[in-house]
Amino acid sequence: MPGIVIVGAQWGDEGKGKVTDLLAERVDAVVRFQGGNNAGHTIVRDGEEWRLHLIPSGILYPGKRCVIGNGVVIDPKVLIDELDALRARRVDVGGLRISANAHLIMPYHLLLDSAGEASLGSLQIGTTRRGIGPCYADKAARLGIRVQDLLDEKILKKKIVAAMEPKRLSLRPFERDPALDLHTMTEEYLVYGHRLEQHIADTAKLMWDLLADGRTVIFEGAQGAMLDIDHGTYPFVTSSNPLSGAACVGAGVGPKSIDEVWGVAKAYTTRVGAGPFPSELHEQLGETIRERGGEFGTTTGRPRRTGWLDLVALRYAAQLNTLTALAVTKLDVLSGLDRISVCTSYRGGDGAVFDSFPYHQTVLHHTSATLTELRGWREDLGECRTLSDLPDGAREYLRLISEHVGVPIGLVGVGPGREQVVWTDAGRETLIARGGRPDTALSR
Repeated sequence: MPGIVIVGAQWGDEGKGKVTDLLAERVDAVVRFQGGNNAGHTIVRDGEEWRLHLIPSGILYPGKRCVIGNGVVIDPKVLIDELDALRARRVDVGGLRISANAHLIMPYHLLLDSAGEASLGSLQIGTTRRGIGPCYADKAARLGIRVQDLLDEKILKKKIVAAMEPKRLSLRPFERDPALDLHTMTEEYLVYGHRLEQHIADTAKLMWDLLADGRTVIFEGAQGAMLDIDHGTYPFVTSSNPLSGAACVGAGVGPKSIDEVWGVAKAYTTRVGAGPFPSELHEQLGETIRERGGEFGTTTGRPRRTGWLDLVALRYAAQLNTLTALAVTKLDVLSGLDRISVCTSYRGGDGAVFDSFPYHQTVLHHTSATLTELRGWREDLGECRTLSDLPDGAREYLRLISEHVGVPIGLVGVGPGREQVVWTDAGRETLIARGGRPDTALSR
């Protein structure tokens, strides 16, 4: 059972970093396979908070092999700053490896991303303006700069010239920006290459060797299924594929290397930026959940839109990813509510009922959530460690989620701390199969 994929099963920000951190202790490597520093993972250990943007969550284990795969787009300045910050906190980053084939975010990508989003006015998608989309666009247009190009000055300069030529008109408003000077840009990125050279590797071969040796690898996704560029709420999506199938492409392994797929979902729903959100809460309760859940972006600080758990979208995500288990996070945020609602179907503008996720954008934009109401619970869940510790209302809520989505729940988050987790039998089986027990995995 070599490969475990961990993906977001909603619109991102589900708590994938914590789940990866919990499982990473018993595996041999963690590889990030898509996205860029438009994503952020927050991990809380012993009351100390760690915010990661590009580096896989397994980096907090000394000597653990952590890989940034070829499917990731990398802002080298952000990566170096992240490495320096970890070193300053005495984290061993020697196990980090960066794919030589990963593409680089360049200064012109940042300028074009910000200008392009601003030009949309009221039609803005809500990008993080970190150059992610323009970088992926250059990759598809075969104009991308790759990590390996940092190690060859002649090739780097030629590729920068080739990439900027078709953008000349778009970049005209920024022609006096010193960041776009060819010599300055080349020298800056060569320095980045010198700083990162010790970490650059053929990461696909590294994955093959580990898997062939029977080692266990976690494939860590960013964002969430509903932001997938092919299957999400297009155009209000990210520029990559955050689905389990993309783990193979973004890390350079075959599908037979994947044994399990864990989807991470909050006990409610959030999304950042524009786009349809049938179960969104617009009244004070939505603001209360935002404040209690700390629903502000790890990378951007932007407040997240909040709503009841959307089981229609969650079941859709389970099918897209072939989920074998669910990790439900932030169940504790719902404590204290007398009644809890959950979206079990959509109603269209013409009154039509949708039990499955609508494929047509126009239909989806005019849907509203059909809610099922459940009893809530008053108890604080922070000290719960088994399902039997949870109040009846919480157990009923989890049972409804699992039955409706058709996927067993492997673990439940009941607080921000690493130890604030309830493992189910399904989750224990996964951990024990890898030589550990949930209690020992949480003892450090």
